[in-house]
Amino acid sequence: MALERIHADILAIRVIPNVDSGLAKHFNLDPHHRSLGIFTSTVDDIGYTALDEATKRAEVEVVYARSFYAGAGHASGPLSGEMIGVMAGPSPDEVKSGMEAVLQTAETGAFFEALDAEKSHAIYAHVVSRTGTYLSKEAGIDQGEPLAYLIAPPLEAVYGLDAALKAADVELVKFFGPPSETNFGGGLLTGSQSACQAAADAFREAIMDIGHNPTRY
Repeated sequence: MALERIHADILAIRVIPNVDSGLAKHFNLDPHHRSLGIFTSTVDDIGYTALDEATKRAEVEVVYARSFYAGAGHASGPLSGEMIGVMAGPSPDEVKSGMEAVLQTAETGAFFEALDAEKSHAIYAHVVSRTGTYLSKEAGIDQGEPLAYLIAPPLEAVYGLDAALKAADVELVKFFGPPSETNFGGGLLTGSQSACQAAADAFREAIMDIGHNPTRY
């Protein structure tokens, strides 16, 4: 059964063509990184996936990416959302190319899936066929390797990860122990692309069963 997709909204974007040296110091920028691109997103994991995609399509590097506490429902302002991402590049054009990749990924390439009609119960079972520099570094794997990016509410995340690991020849390379800043949990799993897909499918199926029968054990 196909689940309804939940896409992220990119709430605010700004490009700094020539960043001040004082700010550059705090982002630990390399000398050739003179331009910054900054955005906020209503969904943090989609934002992180989009940042990774940007590193594959433009000469940019992710220099800052953080989730906000309690999630988009408790944001500090109307343009805050759930996360902030900052990428650096040698020129405004490269940063803008990276931002175009972020927008496209948020619009069509990555999405949560709703387990109920209210969209209050949702999971992220996304397969990255080829990682960029950002997620490769986060997962501690070689750039270009496949990755299953699996996120869910706390109990569902733990149960679903176990099902994913048993369903395919994959390795859990990063565990997001619940609660995260947004009160979810999950992990990054690596293996072949087909194995990552099988793991993501098993994750989804296990959590769908919890949604249908939450107290049956």
